[in-house]
Amino acid sequence: MKRVVAVSLFLVGVLLWPGADARAKGIYYMVKEDGSLCITDIPTSKRYKPYKFQKSINYIRRALVGFKRDKRTVQEVDAIVSGLCRKHGVDKKLVMAVIDVESGFDAGAVSTAGAQGMMQIMPETGRDLDLDNPFDPKENIDAGIRYLKYLLDTFPDRRLAVAAYNAGPNAVKKYGGIPPYAETQNYVQKVWARLQHYE
Repeated sequence: MKRVVAVSLFLVGVLLWPGADARAKGIYYMVKEDGSLCITDIPTSKRYKPYKFQKSINYIRRALVGFKRDKRTVQEVDAIVSGLCRKHGVDKKLVMAVIDVESGFDAGAVSTAGAQGMMQIMPETGRDLDLDNPFDPKENIDAGIRYLKYLLDTFPDRRLAVAAYNAGPNAVKKYGGIPPYAETQNYVQKVWARLQHYE
């Protein structure tokens, strides 16, 4: 029988049990399209990935916060985005569209690649942006807007800046345009479709 368990108490038990090693216990996880997290010991799909445990109290704390869905309303996010976009001189509609596509307004979103929070910022990028708490909506959005501004300054074509937000600026420079990655091309299309919604 397939066993999918809630993340809260089960994950705490796996992470904090003395000498526990998630891989030895065969723990697998999958983040569904709606952002919800599934954990099982009997993976039924290739989408399930083995959970790699890192013995760090800080890692555990962030993982538990990140695995908890924290859906915010469009109005809440709009209030945060408005002030930060005025501060950094970035188009609010573009930022709202990026957040919509990246996390669906879930402050606790964590991708299978490890991107975190509202604007799905990778940990290494977050360190470069001095992002302390990626699951705090205001901190995450502020860092994401600053990174997006850098990309907009680097690529005056907004579509290229959005592509670089997904694939990285080096990929855009390498191909001299939107990289020929299906994920990135679909991502740009999704952002542009949502952009019309916020205009």
